[in-house]
Amino acid sequence: MKWSAWRYLWTAQDVRRKLLITIGILAIYRFVSHVPVPGANPEAIAGILGSGSAAGSFIGILDLLSGGTVKNFSVLAMGVYPYITAQIIIQLLVPIVPAFKARMEDDPREGRKWMEKWTYILAVPMAALQAIGQINIFNSLAQQAGLPRVISNFGLSGDAVLLTITIILSMTAGTMFAIWLGELISEYGIRNQGLSLIIFSGIVSQIPSTFIGLWADEQTRWFTMSFMLIVTTLIIFAIVYVQQGRRQVPVMYPGRRVGSRMSMPVKGTLPLMVNMAGMIPLIFAQSLLTFPAIIASYFLQSTTTWVANFATTVQNLFGGNSNFYWIMYFLMVVLFSFFYTDVLFSQQNYGENLKKVGAQIPGVSRGAPTQRYLTRVLRRITLPGALFLGFVAVLPFVLSLLMQALGVGMGGRSSVLLVNSAGLLIVVGVVRDTFFNIDAELKLHGYDDTLLIR
Repeated sequence: MKWSAWRYLWTAQDVRRKLLITIGILAIYRFVSHVPVPGANPEAIAGILGSGSAAGSFIGILDLLSGGTVKNFSVLAMGVYPYITAQIIIQLLVPIVPAFKARMEDDPREGRKWMEKWTYILAVPMAALQAIGQINIFNSLAQQAGLPRVISNFGLSGDAVLLTITIILSMTAGTMFAIWLGELISEYGIRNQGLSLIIFSGIVSQIPSTFIGLWADEQTRWFTMSFMLIVTTLIIFAIVYVQQGRRQVPVMYPGRRVGSRMSMPVKGTLPLMVNMAGMIPLIFAQSLLTFPAIIASYFLQSTTTWVANFATTVQNLFGGNSNFYWIMYFLMVVLFSFFYTDVLFSQQNYGENLKKVGAQIPGVSRGAPTQRYLTRVLRRITLPGALFLGFVAVLPFVLSLLMQALGVGMGGRSSVLLVNSAGLLIVVGVVRDTFFNIDAELKLHGYDDTLLIR
């Protein structure tokens, strides 16, 4: 970014106002992230995080993605992920349910408003269910580690009913408050970046404290810091390389009539992204994998022995503290990358859109054959993108095994490895999109040079 662009950010009143609003809302979010849930015992979570176990690594992952709110057991402990899960569910239902599909095709603008409304509605029960499941899982992990319960009096019986309802309502309200802040950023701050910046601010806020924790270990500080910096640099390069990956499909556009003359056909390209799904497969796979553990948490205290044993087995498998969890995580990320990419691409319907403007891919018939051809091409180039996302998902686990093999103990700080994979995938993507948005805002206000060094 050139100095004249930085200076223009503050001399352009409208751009400066949007940046200040965005920073102010993010500051409010970070302040509220330290408001604890009523009756919470943060020492229990700190004990799990400091145990160095797989359960500690799992909670560390959740803590990093939530921006430290899980460690504090804040009212924002779930972040905006219930909304994202609800959004994914609605998007997946649209092509499956004929009535939803017809609504979107009849009036796309009204269809999008309908989708947004029902996403908000669905986010409320999703947040309540996730709050119950999260507390049950944390209580179970604390008991397994011989620590006090995170919420000592949680349940729908006896004197615990009022406290339980209060906790669920406060955590649900915290999630909806975070969503509202994200919408305010998208409306009055940096456009269409609200929820992304909310997640981004949480991840970035944890990076300094995490590296300070690494530096505190005098025996391994130089090795771990050098190792992490090298891995971080390599992963940033890989993320940028994959995210920028495109397959340029040649397209011939018809010539235009200018007066009595017809111009020659124009040769263009249709860019197909290697990773069209972005971070969605990681979030969706993690949500589905933790769902069995959430359901099993309700049966851990069952008086029937085989039910309690089965629930314990399910929670051990899907609670993030087993090799099975990470293998399934990799496979589900790869599968959801293909599935979600197909859903998004079918909704865009390039075959019909190109046919409407008279464009054609050389050697391919217009309409449905064009759509099938583009789908085949997209699936082939999605394979490396899906494998990359799967590798990113399990990289914390792989690096933990590598550090153990090298005899370097990470203690309770193994979650720092996520900064170098899934967390960085979010950070790099948000930074890139934010720069493009700021670039567009500056051009709208008369700044002709480019912000980005391409």
